[in-house]
Amino acid sequence: MSSLIQQGPLALFFAFAIAHALADFPLQGEFLAIQKSRRTANDRSMWVVALTAHCLIQAGGVWLISGSMAYAAAELFLHALIDFGKGEQRFGIMVDQGLHLLCKLVYALMLTHTFPV
Repeated sequence: MSSLIQQGPLALFFAFAIAHALADFPLQGEFLAIQKSRRTANDRSMWVVALTAHCLIQAGGVWLISGSMAYAAAELFLHALIDFGKGEQRFGIMVDQGLHLLCKLVYALMLTHTFPV
């Protein structure tokens, strides 16, 4: 069990938020930011590859912090859904970031309470 989990939900959420900020901004880069959206990608294949790569980076952060492949898989799926919605212009960056952080909050609460998968 991760020492962050033992420190409680606030420490775990803070670690998830830091990893998220790193993965969504400096580790994403301009190439992935453009290509992960179906509307701006060079083609469908590039869109799928870029969105998947970005979401794998995010899932890796969750896995490193939580030690749980199940939570990393959930992050891979949920991050892709949220970024797809943003890419389709169904909502903007504030909702996008809020939804991502809400996922991290739920992971932190679940990991420190009753669902240490």
